[in-house]
Amino acid sequence: MSDNGCGFPAPGLHSFLFQPMFTVGGFEFNKVMLLALLTSLVVVSFFYAAFGRAKVVPGKTQMIAEAGYDFVRRSIVYETLGKREGEKYVPLMVSLFFFVWIMNVWSVIPLAQFPVASVIAYPAVLALIVYVLWVSLTFKRHGFVGGWKNIVGYDASLGPIKWLVSFIEFFSNLLVRPFTHAVRLFANMFAGHLMLVMFTVASWYLLNGWMIPAAGVSFVMTIVMILFELFVQAVQAYVFVLLACSYIQGALAEHH
Repeated sequence: MSDNGCGFPAPGLHSFLFQPMFTVGGFEFNKVMLLALLTSLVVVSFFYAAFGRAKVVPGKTQMIAEAGYDFVRRSIVYETLGKREGEKYVPLMVSLFFFVWIMNVWSVIPLAQFPVASVIAYPAVLALIVYVLWVSLTFKRHGFVGGWKNIVGYDASLGPIKWLVSFIEFFSNLLVRPFTHAVRLFANMFAGHLMLVMFTVASWYLLNGWMIPAAGVSFVMTIVMILFELFVQAVQAYVFVLLACSYIQGALAEHH
């Protein structure tokens, strides 16, 4: 920390806090909100450009969009929910996948250089959408009593321990599940951004005198971290949507 005399501006929580760009009626609009808004615009604009005037012989944009759409549809939704049940959820899952992915990708884009998902509010809202869908589908498919049995995993054949199992399942499904769904994405993006900032700042800080070789090592690690982050960003989008599909599958599954 620069206050202790070493001069190294170590990254910390302040790396995730931004001053408001402007304020309207007490509402503060900052960089993270701008990136979240741009994420929506990028995703919507890309798919509109690809499918707004879809052609039988697709151009490059349409081919890329079709490949991405087909990947989510076949590799995630169909594999988890099956074609018959899953088809209706494909648009939502494709939207979630690309929204999460672009939110993450901002961390390696010059000038932006910040993953939106490293602010817990954004993964929390997306997890809440999935949570509300899961609960509503559970009760719609199984009714009020059957829905609760599905949620708590009630199984009369377990005998005396059925109430203990039901309590654990209730706690796990209704309280822990949405929390872990959001935190898994948030924690990975938070940690990745912190490491990337640390190596980037260290590369500049070490550019003096005999420490230049160490700066070179730090710069190499920065490149490695960027490549690793690109991989993690895609994986986290995949995992988020895969879990969303698995929750829906559980809601639609017949209770025994």
